[in-house]
Amino acid sequence: MHGWRSSKELGVDGLEFVDLDLGSRDGQHLVVDVKAAALNFSDLLMSEDKYQVRPPRPFTPGQEIAGTVLSAPPESQWKLGDRVASKIPWGGFAEQAMVLCETAFSIPDNISFELAAALPVTYTTSMVAFFDSTQLRSDQTVLVHAAAGGVGLAAVEIAKAIGARVIATASSEEKLDLAREHGADVCINYCDQNWVEMVKDATNGAGADVIYDPVGGDVGLQSLRCLARNGVILIVGFASGTITEIPANRLMLKRASAKGVYWHHDHDAELISDMMDKMFVMLKDGLLNPVVDTRFTLAQLPDAMRALQNRDTVGKVVLTV
Repeated sequence: MHGWRSSKELGVDGLEFVDLDLGSRDGQHLVVDVKAAALNFSDLLMSEDKYQVRPPRPFTPGQEIAGTVLSAPPESQWKLGDRVASKIPWGGFAEQAMVLCETAFSIPDNISFELAAALPVTYTTSMVAFFDSTQLRSDQTVLVHAAAGGVGLAAVEIAKAIGARVIATASSEEKLDLAREHGADVCINYCDQNWVEMVKDATNGAGADVIYDPVGGDVGLQSLRCLARNGVILIVGFASGTITEIPANRLMLKRASAKGVYWHHDHDAELISDMMDKMFVMLKDGLLNPVVDTRFTLAQLPDAMRALQNRDTVGKVVLTV
C-alpha cells in the first residue's frame, strides 16, 4: 500500500509518498481501508516534533480516518465491510490504517466517509470541552476563538445546541460570516486591536463565562482580560505555534480557572463513547452541520497541509483516498 512518511527532515517538506508496510496484525486492531482522512493542526506540529506526542521516526501522520473494515479480530464486534471512523495516534494518511477495536465507531448510512472523517477529533474535542471539561449552560456566554476552523466551528455549533450565547472570533470577514451561518450571535475580527473591548461591550462589561481557545499565544493571554468573574478558559490547542503563559494572579483576581481540554483513546474510552452517542443525536436532530470546505487527494497531502498552515481554509480539510 501507499502512504506518507515523515522521516529525518521535519515539517511538510520532509514528507515522502512511499510504499508502506502496515505491520503485523494482532488481536486488538482492525485493518481499515481508508476512504477519507481529515487534517488537524496537530498533524503539522507532530511532523515538526512540536506536539506533545512525538512518534518515533519514520512515521505516517494522520489522526482522523473513515473507511471500511478489511479485517477484524474474530472476537470483536466488527466484520468485513463495516463502515467505521476513528481517532488514531498516527498512521492515517495512507491507503490502509490500523484502528484499535474499541476506538472505532460505526458510521450511519446517511453520513459520508468525508463527513465522518471530520468528526473524531474536532467534534469530539468540542463535546469533551463543553460536557466534561466544563458544564456549559444555556444561560452562559461562550467566546470561541478561531471559530471558522475545524474545532472552532464545531464549538460554535455545539454551544448553540446547548443553548448558550456565542461570541465568535476569526481573522477575516469571510470566516466570521461562516461562523454566523452556524449560529454565532456576535462575530468579532480578532485582528482588530480592540477585540477585547468589543467582547466586553458585547457582554455589558461582564466578560465571557467560558472561553474556548484553540489558538494560544497572545490571543490566549489577552482572553484573560475579557473572562468573566468565576469564568473558565478552556485551553484547546496552540494553532498560533506559541503556548500561552497564563499569569496566575489574573485567574485569582477573577476567581477564574484555566482547564486543559485533552482526551486520549486509551484512557477515556467510556467518555468518548458517551460523547459520540450525544454527538450523533445532535446530528440526527439537525443541530450540527459539519463543514468539509476543502478536499485534496491523498497524493496532495503536502498541498493540504500548507493550506492549513497558511490558514487558507475554513471548516475541515479532508483527503479522499
